[in-house]
Amino acid sequence: MGQDQPCQYLCSHETDRRGVKRARELIEEGYVAEWIVDNLPGATSFVTVDRTHKYYAAGFKIGYKEFSPLAAKQKYYINNHITLVVRYRKAPGRAGNRGGKVVVGFEVYPKSIEEAHRDSTGCPQEIRSDNNGMEIYIAPNNTKLASQYPSSSYLPEEDDVDDGTTLTIPYTYAVYFREDDTIEWSKRWDMYFNNQEESNVIHWLAIVNSLVICSLLTVIVVMVLNRTYRQVHGKDGAGDDGKLLLKHRKPTSGVKSPRFREKAPAGLLEQSGDAGRDDDLSSDEEFVEDISGWKLLHGDVFRAPPYAGYLAPLIGSGMQLVFMATGLLVLSCFGILNPSFRGGFVSVGVGLFVFAGVISGYFSSRLYKTFGGKNWRKNTFTTALLFPGLLFTTIFILNLFVWAQASSTALPFGTLVGLIALMLLIQLPLVYAGSWYGFHKSQQYEHPTKTNSVARPVPEQAWYTRNSYGALIAGFVPFAVVFIELLFVFRSLWQDKSGYYYVFGFLSIVSLVGILTVVEVTIVSTYIMLCQENYNWWWQSVFIGGGSSFWIFLYCIVFYYTKLNVHGFISGLLFFSYSLLACTVYGLLTGTVGFLTAYAFVRRIYGAIKAD
Repeated sequence: MGQDQPCQYLCSHETDRRGVKRARELIEEGYVAEWIVDNLPGATSFVTVDRTHKYYAAGFKIGYKEFSPLAAKQKYYINNHITLVVRYRKAPGRAGNRGGKVVVGFEVYPKSIEEAHRDSTGCPQEIRSDNNGMEIYIAPNNTKLASQYPSSSYLPEEDDVDDGTTLTIPYTYAVYFREDDTIEWSKRWDMYFNNQEESNVIHWLAIVNSLVICSLLTVIVVMVLNRTYRQVHGKDGAGDDGKLLLKHRKPTSGVKSPRFREKAPAGLLEQSGDAGRDDDLSSDEEFVEDISGWKLLHGDVFRAPPYAGYLAPLIGSGMQLVFMATGLLVLSCFGILNPSFRGGFVSVGVGLFVFAGVISGYFSSRLYKTFGGKNWRKNTFTTALLFPGLLFTTIFILNLFVWAQASSTALPFGTLVGLIALMLLIQLPLVYAGSWYGFHKSQQYEHPTKTNSVARPVPEQAWYTRNSYGALIAGFVPFAVVFIELLFVFRSLWQDKSGYYYVFGFLSIVSLVGILTVVEVTIVSTYIMLCQENYNWWWQSVFIGGGSSFWIFLYCIVFYYTKLNVHGFISGLLFFSYSLLACTVYGLLTGTVGFLTAYAFVRRIYGAIKAD
């Protein structure tokens, strides 16, 4: 530590034709290497055009390519000499008084140097001067093709011929330590984020776009609520006390009601006093109009949905995801979770999800009890194993493909065993405890109206209110709110690995506006459904809330074909599988928000009326 090393020979690596071909492919696709010192990634240093700002890009390229006019083709060179610059300063506090030092910067400068002109130690004789690069190339062996086509004047190169020919690549490095008091220990990561300041304008544009769409939806929701209030407390089917009167008055204009059939003419056996029954209505009831729209559904709107045994567990798992996402955003905004905490997002996210099992069990069992369920233990195990089990199984299957590729990103077997232990030994008991309390110690959700014994037939629905069409149309609005910010997230995850996504303030604002948009879209869509006399809103509210996940997955497909340069079946499979998995998680989260919104909205509007 603190001693400069101008050059140090590391090793020499021999590679065959297949290795050379693979290295050229990696250079062609722009792969970078990332080294870490004191939890700081090795960075390539850049300076802005006006030389006023310096910033870092994590990692360094393993090589480069350039066009050779003489050979009339691309040549590929590997960076086999690395210069490391470690910047340090006096440690803060008592450690600094005792002579302690802290690393505040780690810069990497790669260079390609040919194998020739080296001294006895293996180091290049002239490191600082311009050197010929280490070309990744083995002369082709066309012996086999020449014997097959002796009269041909052109023979293609065969890189896959295993003739034992190898290429030796020497590796060297240099280390320099520089004291730098201009960088504070607490701000040593700022250099990695300076290059993201120019994108702040686009982030603000995303926020403005979100607020404009949300404001328009707010106006629509206010109009819906105002109309509902007038129907309940005005003259549209309610008395002065808000009492819904399911009576019909005697028609005066001769026009038949489109909702109720006119009374049949008096028969021979009908009492004569019945004909004048309508004349006995009080003056307060004479203005009561025909009941239509959502008010007709007072006896069916709270009817238990089909497959309620699956809806309750999914809503419980959705509450887990809501708690997890909220916790991650809050911790990120306060700086507790940051890029220096490697693996922190995944680790903390799994921890929050597991310990939120008690919340999942509570909401699932209470909703299950409201639906009339009796076997609460079955609901408990379904809640604890349905969604988490599907999630783990999918990750395990995808991890098998990563293992087959011998990738370093594959999850170790011990990690998978640990995830199973978390799910069975910690999450399952927590879900059980929450379910027991929700089912035995809590009352079921009270509904303001009673459910009829016979279900009301649902009339033919307009095409835009049907399950699939309605969810897709409604889901496009929240997608329009978040799609600009999604571009930065996708770039950080899949495309630009040299930078870090660290604008969680913007992400939190856009996420909050997006959730508010989901709430408003669900209210409007549910109100339209009820006005169409469709009381099957339970599952539809989940689909409407999660409808934006479909558009996000389409956005992933467009991003894959327009922005990424991914080759191979396994790589494409992993991208689309993980994208679909992420969209499913997002869809369940927003679908849960949509369900809770619709449930509260329906209880509120039907709680304002009383049905005879």
